[in-house]
Amino acid sequence: MPDARDLSAFRSEMDAQSIGAHMHGLMAELYPICRSLTGDGVRETLRILRKQVPLTVHEVPTGTQVFDWVVPREWNVRDAWIKDSTGRRVVDFQRCNLHVVGYSVPVRARLSLEELKPHLFTLPEHPDWIPFRTSYYHEDWGFCLTHNQLQALGEGQYEVCIDSSLSEGSLTYGEFVIQGSTADEILISCHVCHPSLCNENLSGVVLASLLARSLAGLALRYTYRFLFIPTTIGSITWLARNRERAASIRHGLVVACVGDPGQLHYKRSRRGDAEIDRAAAHVLEHCGDGFEISDFSPYGFDERQYSSPGFDLPVGVLTRSTHDGFAQYHTSADDLDLVRPEYLADSFEKYVAILDVLENNVRYESLNPYGEPQLGRRGLYRRIAGQADGRSRELPLLWVLNLADGTHTLLDIAQRARLPFDLIKQAADALREAGLLARCGESGSGCGKHWKRS
Repeated sequence: MPDARDLSAFRSEMDAQSIGAHMHGLMAELYPICRSLTGDGVRETLRILRKQVPLTVHEVPTGTQVFDWVVPREWNVRDAWIKDSTGRRVVDFQRCNLHVVGYSVPVRARLSLEELKPHLFTLPEHPDWIPFRTSYYHEDWGFCLTHNQLQALGEGQYEVCIDSSLSEGSLTYGEFVIQGSTADEILISCHVCHPSLCNENLSGVVLASLLARSLAGLALRYTYRFLFIPTTIGSITWLARNRERAASIRHGLVVACVGDPGQLHYKRSRRGDAEIDRAAAHVLEHCGDGFEISDFSPYGFDERQYSSPGFDLPVGVLTRSTHDGFAQYHTSADDLDLVRPEYLADSFEKYVAILDVLENNVRYESLNPYGEPQLGRRGLYRRIAGQADGRSRELPLLWVLNLADGTHTLLDIAQRARLPFDLIKQAADALREAGLLARCGESGSGCGKHWKRS
């Protein structure tokens, strides 16, 4: 890696308290915006994010064919309400944007309660919560409300208004690329299409934006591509427009549900044993906290599009609670109180740790492979920090020396040794500085150049 400040240096300097506070503050700014697959809510969200990161904003016209899909008409909503016979708004979009079923067609009518009820959605099991419902690809209309609100509605006539539009427009998404020393890419993808849902939606948006902001200006091995897209149709649209570019993606993570108190959960890529899967598992195994790892399934977020068989990109998902693992999912209870700064900061640290493994997961070869070199006279035992006794200080050095044969990466060595990646990297750095190790592919060196097996 270059001598400039790299990801490992950034990681060592992180301030969890300020990181969590920054993300939660940005989330509070984004929370009131009514977002959907398309429309001005997405544009306003990206405009705010551009204060953090210089996103390139793309507009893809309605009717554009993207594989088997077509970019839908653009939806915007200005106001919506249900008034009782006294003219009082008993359901009011201005008080909560979840009250309107997403993509509801315009409506203005007077209806009886019996006529209105098929268009009303509640959660009887959580009578004080408003559900989130959509009608993206089937023209309809509706309102979401608490079950207690529904129970309070009396017989009589109700005036209904949804002041919305479905018109020729475009699908909007944001993209930001940080150029590394190689053209190989790491993809970070989040979705910007849901309204006031903090954990499911905005936690991923704010984490991805801070990650992009933090990585910009660092000396990086990989090129990083950040996508802020509407779910499903957004990733399909990006893939349809970037078929050749997608071939450069070597690793990827979809970011969502990273701000609640649940334990960390990693969903493997379609391949199951990709380097990103191994790196994520290794970080979680050594983090000291509870965690879960599950196999890939073709249900969830945009990983299922990136992992479709025509692309088969190695993209995993790191969340806290899974999308179906917390009761507040897709309800008004997924609010600013559920998502806390300390959980956001912890998730951010895990993302940085995984990327740090990928950045530094290279192969080395020993320059003194015939027997162990004498480490004591080179002062190497003192170079590995945090080890309580001599054997544990020596062990990372010996593992690296023994497996630095040009075929094992540092992650291979860390997993074989059952030691944290950081200790193995520290050992490799110390041995390299002492002239005992060379990185494969460095100028003037190459795997197998200095020695070969008998």
